[in-house]
Amino acid sequence: MKGKSLICLLAAILLLSQTARARELCVTIDDAELPGFAVEGTAYVPLTPFLDALGGWEAVWDHSTRTAIADTGLFSLAVPAQQSQVLADGYAYDTGSATILYDGSTYVPLRSIANLLGADVAFAGWDSPVVVSTGDEAAYTEEDLYWLSRIISAESQGESLLGQVAVGNVILNRAASPEFPNSIKAVVFDRKDAVQFEPVASGTIYDEPTEQSILAARLALNGTNAVGNCLYFFNPSLSQGLWVRQNRAYFGSIGCHAFYQ
Repeated sequence: MKGKSLICLLAAILLLSQTARARELCVTIDDAELPGFAVEGTAYVPLTPFLDALGGWEAVWDHSTRTAIADTGLFSLAVPAQQSQVLADGYAYDTGSATILYDGSTYVPLRSIANLLGADVAFAGWDSPVVVSTGDEAAYTEEDLYWLSRIISAESQGESLLGQVAVGNVILNRAASPEFPNSIKAVVFDRKDAVQFEPVASGTIYDEPTEQSILAARLALNGTNAVGNCLYFFNPSLSQGLWVRQNRAYFGSIGCHAFYQ
């Protein structure tokens, strides 16, 4: 019990030191203004008012698990206190920074949670409001979801939800780029410079996708973006990716995959 009490005390001291170093922010979503603060370069907003302003979603607090829970319409969002992951339909999604409990409210890292919910964040400077915009409602077909979920599942089974969304982002970025075919299916089966994706050659593209892959496809189609405008990815343990390394800018790695712009 003494060890547990000491851990709680240290956590409380850390939280107080974080909020003491916080810088106040104003966050705008359409006509709504929310209070926020930044800690070590990460902007935070109170979860419940943020969800309400963004989509009219309500959050409830589960005292037993210390978790805020909301239904976004696309997925169930669970936000555990002081964790750097949230859950989308039960699948862990890395937010990069831990949530903060402050003054009776759950504060979440703004950019990562907004991104998960398909919104964009524009930061012009500390003296200007941080602007969150939702954009137009996503428009995609069942065929889009069918092929995107299958290529995500075949290419990235075993990866995190964030990693699977990233693979979906690359497919969508290619479909939007003049360098590649202009539909998801055409991108998946592109043979311009030989087969682009190994699952097409092996036939695993036709396997039933996992539930997590379907969710990742829906998130990507609805605006969640983990890798910006990247057009390439590969698994360094399976491929040297020489052309990509020599001709494209490295963005970062998620799980087993390296992503390039």
